[in-house]
Amino acid sequence: MTPEQIAPVGEVLARLLSPHAEVVLHHAVTDRIVMIWNPLSGRGPGDASLLGELDELTATGRDAYGPYPKVLPDGRRLSSVSAVLRDEDGTAAYVLCVNVDRTAFETASRLLAAFAAPVSGQPRVFFEHDWTEKLNELVAGYVQERGVPVERLTRADRLELLGRLDVAGVLSQRRSVPTVARALQVSRSALYQLLAEARKEPHADPA
Repeated sequence: MTPEQIAPVGEVLARLLSPHAEVVLHHAVTDRIVMIWNPLSGRGPGDASLLGELDELTATGRDAYGPYPKVLPDGRRLSSVSAVLRDEDGTAAYVLCVNVDRTAFETASRLLAAFAAPVSGQPRVFFEHDWTEKLNELVAGYVQERGVPVERLTRADRLELLGRLDVAGVLSQRRSVPTVARALQVSRSALYQLLAEARKEPHADPA
């Protein structure tokens, strides 16, 4: 096994993970770097490998280690994996390491977490008079409850829905009639007629 035989593996890994990872080929005997692709750590061929750190790790597979954490001198955190490559007689010859810079992924994770955070309630000072939202909620809830679209609501359905909107204060808002008429898919005149009927007080039975 020679470094030239291993080089294509290091090359394709570096291309796949670029620019977020460096790939390093270490000589297991001399404890020196033989080849390095995308050197995030600033090291180069001939620099000390410091492979002794693997002695402190538990193998996660046959001659495989990691992912395990590492830190660059500038504070960036890495996730690393290492594979021991052996000669035909079983002697460790090289160690191939992939060190992934976690900075971009952690930034993306924080961004996604921020978007996924619970949405706070609408500030009362801005939205306490936002009756159109209440209108939409009530109409959507009613048609879902009835199991029919708005255009197929019966007259009795519309009277009941108008009653709910009236109780919720939607119809007491200024210029609400055109918006409510559009939501119920009726004309303004038809809405006024329905509203008048919905607001009729039942007559009490004589004693």
